[in-house]
Amino acid sequence: MSIIDEVPAGSDARVYAEGWQSWSPTTWYHRGTPPHRPAEQWQHTMRFRPGRTLPDEGLQGEGLVVVEPGGGAPARVYGTLDASSEVPSIRAEWQGERVVVHADAPIETWTADVVPTAPGSAGQRALEEFGDRFGVASGARVAASVPRVWCTWYRYFEDVRASDVVENLRALDDLALDVDVVQIDDGWSLGTGQWTDPNPQFGSLADTVRAIRDSGRRAGIWLAPFSVGARSDLAQRHPGWLTGPAGYNWGDDLVGLDLTHPEVRMYLSDVLSRIRDLGVDYLKLDFLYSGAVPATRHDPDSSPIAAYRSGLSLVREVMGDEAFLLGCGAPILPSVGLVDAMRVSPDTFHEGGEDGSQGLRGQMSLEARAWQHGRFWINDPDCLVARPLFALREEWADVVLAAPGLRGFSDRISELDDRGLELVRQLLKEPAA
Repeated sequence: MSIIDEVPAGSDARVYAEGWQSWSPTTWYHRGTPPHRPAEQWQHTMRFRPGRTLPDEGLQGEGLVVVEPGGGAPARVYGTLDASSEVPSIRAEWQGERVVVHADAPIETWTADVVPTAPGSAGQRALEEFGDRFGVASGARVAASVPRVWCTWYRYFEDVRASDVVENLRALDDLALDVDVVQIDDGWSLGTGQWTDPNPQFGSLADTVRAIRDSGRRAGIWLAPFSVGARSDLAQRHPGWLTGPAGYNWGDDLVGLDLTHPEVRMYLSDVLSRIRDLGVDYLKLDFLYSGAVPATRHDPDSSPIAAYRSGLSLVREVMGDEAFLLGCGAPILPSVGLVDAMRVSPDTFHEGGEDGSQGLRGQMSLEARAWQHGRFWINDPDCLVARPLFALREEWADVVLAAPGLRGFSDRISELDDRGLELVRQLLKEPAA
């Protein structure tokens, strides 16, 4: 790490550190605020940047750090404007009355062109300036209309059935809820490495997609195309397709796919073509960080980030330019220009968290990343959960309704009470900020 700058910092100084991917903690920090750190190695792999050590002291941003010195001074930006192959790690540390900034590769630095008018305005405007510059340089896809989505995840999780989708499809019509995408989340297939093998408990995916399209709505599905379970049939048959560790889920160790391997690219093309030919044109692409884990690849000259982008470019090529791609668990800066929308936070809660015991896990990062909406993509602040059994319904509704971007909800519609329906209708008519 080389010292890039030393910034005089007042008592009200703060630092923004951009996380690596959707689930990475991202926020503004004041002096003395403890940095977010993983408790376990798998958490580092799945929530931070694999292969990059975090500092014992100070903060680390991946490709972007902003220092707001306080006292009415303009903010300083430290970042990269090209994430096509490499993304520098940038560190900021308070040393006495200064913030010292380090980077492990060359970066762009500038003072934001704004005179602060209120506390926090200097830093916010600096983020917006960076977003404007990076978005233009990366060919950001910002022209798509904002979808209104019903999603299966937070009610059915992996136990979703085709009959559940059809039931709620009818309820959307009966209640005249203005939804233009019905998205089937995890549970429709046998999972990683077996994406074209439908889960027999789900029912007919083809018939369900047909029902969605016959209703006049877009059909969407979830998949994690760059991840493979280590014990999956695909991993056992094709060990040469695999890269490095990618965490743990679905009762199995996860491994990334080598997106530079010709056979992997043929496999993904086949999977995606089958999905496209069913009539699906909205994809929620999850666990995408797996495509960029450090490893030796078939193409030795390809960096992990370049490999990741080549895989995401393949998805776009096969699905077509008109398809809507939503990234999740995805490296932030390397995804700009390739996806239409991005989850900018972790899941609101996991299965069993309807009692509110897991808190509002996504609030911090989605609020900090609001500036990315309309500059990088359409932000996805995650789904509204409006049923009365969700203990934090009102608190979460306040967050989602205030957030810019995608308007989605995830309830069994028959379980919504009057207040739940009121919140859903407000969400669906709320314009994206």
